[in-house]
Amino acid sequence: MSEDYSMAYQVGCAPGPNAAVAMAPGPGGLPVLVVYLDPVNMVIHTASSLAGRRGLASFCRELAREATRLADAIDPPHGPRHLLRGEVVGDA
Repeated sequence: MSEDYSMAYQVGCAPGPNAAVAMAPGPGGLPVLVVYLDPVNMVIHTASSLAGRRGLASFCRELAREATRLADAIDPPHGPRHLLRGEVVGDA
């Protein structure tokens, strides 16, 4: 049996005042990403296969990069910040 956990859905929301994000232990001991949107929670997990773990790792890196771009667009940094892995300084 294939381990395809793909599911298409779309959601729109604005984080509440107690919104947060955390990595937590998930089923089988594998870590999951929990997005607490206050009051709705979303858990992102992966298949137990190596390909599934690598896919989630790649997704998390892309999520971090794009979340940083969004944060900078709505609240520009007022000084230097650390670069994320794969981020390019200056014009590409």
